[in-house]
Amino acid sequence: MIDQRRLPADYDPSNFNPTEHRSPPTDRVFRLVEEVSSLTLLEMSEFSSILMNKLATERAPIVGLMKPSAVVGMSAKGAGSVAKQEKKVEKTVFELKLESFEAASKIKIIKEVRSFTALGLKEAKDLVEKAPAVIKGGVSKEEGEHIIEKMKAIGAKVVME
Repeated sequence: MIDQRRLPADYDPSNFNPTEHRSPPTDRVFRLVEEVSSLTLLEMSEFSSILMNKLATERAPIVGLMKPSAVVGMSAKGAGSVAKQEKKVEKTVFELKLESFEAASKIKIIKEVRSFTALGLKEAKDLVEKAPAVIKGGVSKEEGEHIIEKMKAIGAKVVME
């Protein structure tokens, strides 16, 4: 039996239409939502990186957001000032991209990629071989710089985007 307290707010069994292919979420979905919503920001970053790798996507989807103050004060003149305000925001989350590497260091680089991702040997090898490629997303500036230093020491060129 489905717990009514856990159903989406817009779910109404009296007007449920099976031709719309929408059924109430399963208990498994609710358990996953509970588990994912309890993750810390760092764990969520690692989770998203692993999920993107698992689903074979290279970049996270880009979602555009507009500040509420920009909507209220937007005019032909105001649009330029809003754009200037947006440019001042400093980026805090980065992607690391393997640009190139020394062929002699390939095995060391694969091992290092495995150490800071949750990839298996084959996945890490494939990722390194298809360079230039994003090797990790959702990293802080400090973590990114640390990884870049390690990779540079073993003969890889990695950039933070």
